[in-house]
Amino acid sequence: MLIVKKFGGSSVANKDRVMNVANRIIEDYKAGHQVIVVLSAQGGTTDILLEKAREITDKPSKREMDVLLTTGEQQSVALMAMAIESLGYPAVSLHAGQVGMITTSTYSNARLESISRDRIEMELERKNIVIVTGFQGINKYDDYTTLGRGGSDTTAVALAASLDADRCEIYTDVDGVYTADPRVVKDARKLEDITYDEMLELASLGAKVLHNRSVEMAKKYGVELVVRSSLTRAEGTIVKEECKVEKMLVSGVAADKDVARIAVVGIKDLPGNAFKLFSLLSKKSINVDIILQSVGRDGTKDISFTVHRDSKDEALEILNHHLERLSAIRVESDDNVAKISLVGAGMASNAGVATKLFESLYDAGINIKMISTSEIKISVLVNMDDADDAVRAVHNGFKLSGN
Repeated sequence: MLIVKKFGGSSVANKDRVMNVANRIIEDYKAGHQVIVVLSAQGGTTDILLEKAREITDKPSKREMDVLLTTGEQQSVALMAMAIESLGYPAVSLHAGQVGMITTSTYSNARLESISRDRIEMELERKNIVIVTGFQGINKYDDYTTLGRGGSDTTAVALAASLDADRCEIYTDVDGVYTADPRVVKDARKLEDITYDEMLELASLGAKVLHNRSVEMAKKYGVELVVRSSLTRAEGTIVKEECKVEKMLVSGVAADKDVARIAVVGIKDLPGNAFKLFSLLSKKSINVDIILQSVGRDGTKDISFTVHRDSKDEALEILNHHLERLSAIRVESDDNVAKISLVGAGMASNAGVATKLFESLYDAGINIKMISTSEIKISVLVNMDDADDAVRAVHNGFKLSGN
């Protein structure tokens, strides 16, 4: 059996945790399995590297930031290979260039395009445990690129798909996927299983358990994932295409605090202006989420939308630069907001879900700024200070704890 195991930064944060993970890896190896391990940088390392960059400049190039940040994973895999070898078992560490993990050229947020099987298969034939850097790749210029924060999950799924692995296990500091962040909602319940679509929504909407692109890839290639803790032996949550027949109406509530609201005020109410606005942002790979357009008045309209907090300044700069082209009066922004999302595959056929969501927030005295819906989720924008209370209110309103 070929197993891909991914361990996050908290799972390898110090010597004791590195040795704990090394022993868990060796268990599968001793059972006769081929093992590929994907690692994130040790907990806190990426933040230290970011601070080092800020000491030098406020505006480092994305290319050089990728060169810097990829060193974190390279440290991690080398230390893990040393740990496994110290316990008497063969291991080899490989970085993205050695594996042949080819990505697009979008620094800091690249996408994987292809993975070579040759080097990994050769090392497996040599009976080595293969330890691979997560989060990174190489572009057509032979430059290092990174896949966005949390991208090690995507590395693991991509390897599992490319090598037809029998299992892909994602280890983190929680023991599965919960109905809400258990640090915010004390009685949040761990799910036995969840569909790809539900997990994708939760991952995209602020749940920190899995990187959203890893879930996209798992669904595309049919890679069944298991999310479990590296610190306990508890059974985890299985992410797969279909779950048990008696499915919960709602699977979970997520909060995304890394968002900003932007409003373009006084746009002339003419065909094509919305296209101009969003095409300017898409050319710079700025993703837009919730969109709200006001009813036209006096020949103008306002368009509000949300972006990731890290994209706010760049978006404002672009829009202000093209204000005349957009026939707009001004651009406003607010990053003191959070997005609260309710997710569940059973929501599409139940008309009462939205009502219950709004009632739960009303009872908690929480005001809603924007609303977005799809077949399996409803998202609302609230004040940042209300975010945790909103998650608890919605979780309790839908009785997701199962108590």
